[in-house]
Amino acid sequence: MSNPVFERMKDDRGYATFAPAGAKQAQTTQSTYAPPPSPDQLQHMYDTPSATTADTGRMTYDDVVVRTAIVFIAVLVGGAVGWQVPALIWPGLIGGLVLGLVNSFKKSPSPALIIGYGLFEGAFLGGISMLMNDAYPGIVGQAVLATLGVFAVVLVAFRSGKVRATPKLNKIFFIAIGGYIVFGLVNLLYMMISGHNSMQSGGLGLVIGAFAVLLASYSLVMDFEFIKAGVEQGAPEKFAWYGAFGLTVTLVWLYIEILRILAILRN
Repeated sequence: MSNPVFERMKDDRGYATFAPAGAKQAQTTQSTYAPPPSPDQLQHMYDTPSATTADTGRMTYDDVVVRTAIVFIAVLVGGAVGWQVPALIWPGLIGGLVLGLVNSFKKSPSPALIIGYGLFEGAFLGGISMLMNDAYPGIVGQAVLATLGVFAVVLVAFRSGKVRATPKLNKIFFIAIGGYIVFGLVNLLYMMISGHNSMQSGGLGLVIGAFAVLLASYSLVMDFEFIKAGVEQGAPEKFAWYGAFGLTVTLVWLYIEILRILAILRN
């Protein structure tokens, strides 16, 4: 049985449309004449500014900047707490890992979960930074400056068009990150079974650390590509949260790797 509310009909060009019942009859009886706009109406149309992405609820660069700032404030708050209570390192690490995975696989971004990730990750960073700074005074400030330096260099290179993410490089990146994760798991098992220090120390540690920094730097390029594509293609405004989340994850990773490299050099 056909829908009693809608009926199948065609427009003047022969295209199929759906309209409320009786609309076809009303269409035939309604006058097709429309008076032209007056000069004042035309002038008003010309003077009206074009709709921007903000007016249409689309993602903008400003949206990403604001949301990234919000997430980083959460990281700083968590970091301040973790600095005072280093025992929060493990809860922060586990909570950040869980929320990171949840946010990565959600089809629609959740601001609350992304901010929660920032708080947990901040608690982890604050605790580990305090311990490292006690062992190597001043190392945290050096790691922060180095992280900001790498971020600035990658951003400038991306804005200039000299660095871009490509499908081929993306494949290489995912293969390399898979190998890095496997190495990290093997290193963890080695430490647990043998009781010796990490294999990521000395000369090998510096090589692995430099490799990880390169991976994190390319991950930044991929984050920039995602944000650029979202703005240019008119993605919904809410996806600016994904841009903020991606940048936070990458910068946290980059900071940890630089902190470890500096510790090896200081040791």
